[in-house]
Amino acid sequence: MDTSLQIGKILGIPVGLHISWFLIFGLLTWSLASGYFPQAYPELSGLAHLFLAVLTSGMFFTSVLAHELGHSIVALREKIPVRGITLFIFGGIAQIAKEPPSPGAEFRIAIAGPIVSFLLAGLFGLLWYLDRAIPYLAAPSEYLMRINFILAAFNMIPGFPLDGGRVLRSIVWKVSGSFHRANQVAAISGQLVAFGFIGFGVFTLLRGQFFNGLWLVFIGWFLQNAAATAYAQTHLQSALQGLRVADVMNPQCNRIPGLLPLSQLVEDYVLTSGQRCFIVVENEKTSGVITLKDITAVPQGKWRFTTARQAMVPFERMTYVTPQMEVLTALRMMDDADVAQLPVVENGELIGILTREHVLHMLRLRAELGM
Repeated sequence: MDTSLQIGKILGIPVGLHISWFLIFGLLTWSLASGYFPQAYPELSGLAHLFLAVLTSGMFFTSVLAHELGHSIVALREKIPVRGITLFIFGGIAQIAKEPPSPGAEFRIAIAGPIVSFLLAGLFGLLWYLDRAIPYLAAPSEYLMRINFILAAFNMIPGFPLDGGRVLRSIVWKVSGSFHRANQVAAISGQLVAFGFIGFGVFTLLRGQFFNGLWLVFIGWFLQNAAATAYAQTHLQSALQGLRVADVMNPQCNRIPGLLPLSQLVEDYVLTSGQRCFIVVENEKTSGVITLKDITAVPQGKWRFTTARQAMVPFERMTYVTPQMEVLTALRMMDDADVAQLPVVENGELIGILTREHVLHMLRLRAELGM
């Protein structure tokens, strides 16, 4: 979802179009203009079919956006940040920053999208009932009534990451009292649903319906990948359970003077040791932290004339973690800040650095030891 074109904000939530959206928008428009509308409304001209196809495709993706806004608005009411909404080849996705705090919150967030789609299906159905005698109005309203109903019903299939899978997760979470167990059940259910889509897609391909079969296989592949990722995340959370930052951090951090040029920092430290994060010290006091990301933010031609002090993040502006914080919480903070490392601070003093590499190293060690 990184390769998306931001088109604006709604309620402060960034909305973007993934590059794959343009492909599906074109295919849907072509399908409506050349197939659906000519068969359902043959009395209209070809130009009218094309115009209605473009309009209907736009309204369909507006409906998808409304579906994702349903999730997002409820998430915001639950005090959960929403990073953005992206429309892509399989519809849309609301990028919610963290897992819901309770089964009830999970259920409300998950069910909000299908409710919006069912309401839109009812609204377009009412419009179709009122304007069915006018083909120019009936054509898009009839299609949008059907597609929103299908969108809601499809999303209620009980397989993660579909909304129905999240509803299932909330129910198992409520009954078992274990988010870990609920996540496992939802992920396994999602994989079963995904393989079902792939199998039915292959069967459809063998029957000669190439496009429909291929589309079902692609949907199954996407769902299987998402469900497998969720299952892997469950194991990751289990492996990190109980680990504190103090267990993983690196207390031995290279300290560099603030007046050190970036060119010398790269040549003498980064390229020789591979270290990506350094503590900047001035007058025997920590003044900030500089990372590889901070270095590369400066044009390479200016490295000789830019000091570590000029490129660093000052201590008072740093996002940091404490030694007793859980590693899972620290990883979420890294994700929110879009960084690969965080300084560890205790009693106002910087005592180490936590990086993703340290966490991966610890996981590998625990795996080798069978822990």
